[in-house]
Amino acid sequence: MAANEICFMDAVELRDKIAGKELSAREVMSAFLGQIEKVNPAINAIVSKLDDDAALKLADDADDVLARKGPVGPLHGLPHAVKDLADAAGFPTTKGSPLHKDDYPAQDCAIVERIRGAGSLIIGKTNVPEFGLGSHSFNPIFGATKNPYDQTKSAGGSSGGAGAALATGMLPLADGSDSGGSLRNPGNFNNVVGFRVSPGLVPAWPGSHPWIGIGVKGPMARTVRDTALLLSVMAGADGRDQLAYPSDASSFTQPLDRDFKGVRVAWSPDLGELPLDPRVRSTLAKQRATFEALGCIVEDVAPPLWDADEIFHDLRAGMLAAGNAENFARDRDQMKPEAVWNIEKGLAMSAAQLGQAMARQEALFQRMREFMETYEFVLCAVNQVPPFPAEWRYPEEVDGVPMENYIAWMKTAYYITVTRCPSISVPAGFTDDGLPVGLQIAGRFRDDLSVLQMAHAFEQATGFGKVRPAIAG
Repeated sequence: MAANEICFMDAVELRDKIAGKELSAREVMSAFLGQIEKVNPAINAIVSKLDDDAALKLADDADDVLARKGPVGPLHGLPHAVKDLADAAGFPTTKGSPLHKDDYPAQDCAIVERIRGAGSLIIGKTNVPEFGLGSHSFNPIFGATKNPYDQTKSAGGSSGGAGAALATGMLPLADGSDSGGSLRNPGNFNNVVGFRVSPGLVPAWPGSHPWIGIGVKGPMARTVRDTALLLSVMAGADGRDQLAYPSDASSFTQPLDRDFKGVRVAWSPDLGELPLDPRVRSTLAKQRATFEALGCIVEDVAPPLWDADEIFHDLRAGMLAAGNAENFARDRDQMKPEAVWNIEKGLAMSAAQLGQAMARQEALFQRMREFMETYEFVLCAVNQVPPFPAEWRYPEEVDGVPMENYIAWMKTAYYITVTRCPSISVPAGFTDDGLPVGLQIAGRFRDDLSVLQMAHAFEQATGFGKVRPAIAG
């Protein structure tokens, strides 16, 4: 089988071929290592990588286990690189910062435990912005990850390395995390799928601020079905995470087909008020008819998100202050200015302000719950802009409207964050100059399976995710 065919095979099929001994783990690893050698120097998505001999030794060991015992898990023999904000024993967790370039964790975090335990072979990390802040993956250790569809553009973030590696066939699956859009935005920019799950569906241990509830761990892949496969491994309660709740993870491995006839959906690309780049608006507008063809009742209506911006900024600032206060005075001169601004905002907040933000979030949650009793899904933009020049730190205006800070262009993502609804980015087309545009599908709280089903139906009806970047071969 040709190496390129292996690298772009659906993860579900690739896993089955390894388990059925139609392909060896070594053959699979060799194909992906070859793709990394060919593509990664230009894209810069995978960092802290094992040398090839060590990676092939992992594959040989997996083949030996398969011969003696059978598959050890549902991801047996699949190569994997972990987002460089998550701990994986044997690899540094640099967070894209010189302050952490030599941090080697003693043990895996919860999701890496599960991914490794399911048989994946960890071969490296995926690139992120410094401290994971902002949706553009550049940092002073490894540099910037480039967009595979236009290497002069950003790959998004903070799971930007993960998204670009998937798009170019350097990985079959990828993990990520999302507070303001860090799974969805790079999914959108790289023409792959990024799924922000309901808080607590996937354990986030270790964590220092579980009750803030805006950060989640989640899966990315080239297809919705592959995304569901990885979620089936990641999901489920963990006694170390206060928010992690029991779930039937096996439900994510079942067929995702569903009839959507008569389902009411809210069509709101700009969430009713936000500036949207005309290229994004026009690309998404073409897809309204897809949902109508699926039988949905599509209505122009915006969800009740009028104080989402203030809520997100206050909760995020409180979270960043809590996680960085101890070392901030000593290390601030080594942090990027956007991080300094965000942490200082949090340190200036009172306990009452943070408590009020949490109370406003509860009120917003209840408004959204009532809204979604009528509308099962909200359909909107993932990002307010298409991929932007890689040399920018962030877009400073959208459709002529100045952006007040480095994350203001991400409001279509982080407004959904504070609803705590599960939401997914799925490929939805391309601008006239070939840049990917994703659609965001948000569903009811803890109804993650329905979100996957709707995304799968849209994916099957459109097929945009099958368009590979030229650099991938």
